[in-house]
Amino acid sequence: MKLSELMQGKTPSSSYAGIATNDDFVLAVATTAATGGTTVADGDYDVVQAGVTHHEGSIDSETDDKQYIRTGKQTTRTGAQRTFSIEGDRMVGDVFQDWALSNVIKFGVGSTVVRPYLYFNILTGKGEKGNLMFDVQDDQSGDAGENAGFSIDAHSTATPADYTYTPPTGG
Repeated sequence: MKLSELMQGKTPSSSYAGIATNDDFVLAVATTAATGGTTVADGDYDVVQAGVTHHEGSIDSETDDKQYIRTGKQTTRTGAQRTFSIEGDRMVGDVFQDWALSNVIKFGVGSTVVRPYLYFNILTGKGEKGNLMFDVQDDQSGDAGENAGFSIDAHSTATPADYTYTPPTGG
């Protein structure tokens, strides 16, 4: 599903306050590489959702510990990397899964496995955008008679930028 389809009829509000559920977060990936220096329009990103049973966005911090005379131990944060863990049931025909579980991505290296992403709260529209490196952990799992499962880790390649989803204007 394209982001433009998911967001049709939805208008996030920056003034929203309240509890958010896991279903309120959108992860969308530009599975088609832009050519000729063009960028992918927000609405053309593919939403990661079909068959997904577990979606986790974590921040993996790097720290440095030092021991100082009289003041003792001090921990300093030296960096961080965004990591998404995606697991679910295999859905043949889903654009994101077909792309992510293709041999080009499963066995790809370098820039072949890097794509732009958007990650935001559907209630507020606030989030981040950047580039992710996709690492397929498992392209088929499960017991006999169960749905085939998959798991993917995606890691940021640089610090993400702030992003705010805004509905397209016009009709």
